[in-house]
Amino acid sequence: MAKPAVWMAAAVIAAGAWAAGPQAAATHQRQAAVGGAKRDAVRPKLSDSQLEAAIRAKFAKSKINADKFAVRVQGGVATIDGKTDVLQHKGVATRMCKTAGAAAVNNRVQVSEAARQKAAGNLEQGRRRAQVTRGDARSERK
Repeated sequence: MAKPAVWMAAAVIAAGAWAAGPQAAATHQRQAAVGGAKRDAVRPKLSDSQLEAAIRAKFAKSKINADKFAVRVQGGVATIDGKTDVLQHKGVATRMCKTAGAAAVNNRVQVSEAARQKAAGNLEQGRRRAQVTRGDARSERK
């Protein structure tokens, strides 16, 4: 059984927290907002031309450079145009723009029909481990 002194201490702490009310939470929220502002202040905002150059540099260093995507930036929003034969390149291009500093990305990359069929075929075969049940062969020999 708990001692009365422990119960009394818990009651005093609870009463103090209740009396402080929403002011304590508001103080905490203001501090978090100030911390977020500092984090944004550390990373300088890029102009549209600087952001576009940064995105093009990221594309040039990666494998998706072969797709030759066209990039435009206006008001911090990057627009990507082009065609690809690899389904994953569309998502990779969006992530690269975001990491370069774009506020938003308008991805207009078109995926070829051959790439869509290849992805659908891979899903039907169940190449992923999660789709293979125990005891089943992982792949058929051709």
